[in-house]
Amino acid sequence: MPRPLVVKVTCGPEEPERCNQGFTVAATALAAGSEVSLWLTGEAAWFGVPGRAEAFELPLAAPLVELLEAVLSGGRVTVCSQCAARREITEDAVRPGIRIAGAALFAEEALREDAQALVY
Repeated sequence: MPRPLVVKVTCGPEEPERCNQGFTVAATALAAGSEVSLWLTGEAAWFGVPGRAEAFELPLAAPLVELLEAVLSGGRVTVCSQCAARREITEDAVRPGIRIAGAALFAEEALREDAQALVY
């Protein structure tokens, strides 16, 4: 079985290719059988809010909302608590299945002995 993967996406529509790559890697790893945890930080925190992933467009790329839904269906998606607070994103504002958590939980997931962490 593939090792667990923790993916942190730190950008949003201002860097569409880098943003989409993070979501694509997370969804692909999940499809390959890996345990996946996707973290949305910085401007990517907005993708935890309904309607935001649907509005993202990148030619010749899988729709971001489909990638997000794929990860939600079998993995974990987390919005950074500080990033959410700075943007006034609350628990009741995020998509069902998405949690808001802080750096301690990210570090715990990323530092697991068998985990691989990637940042986009």
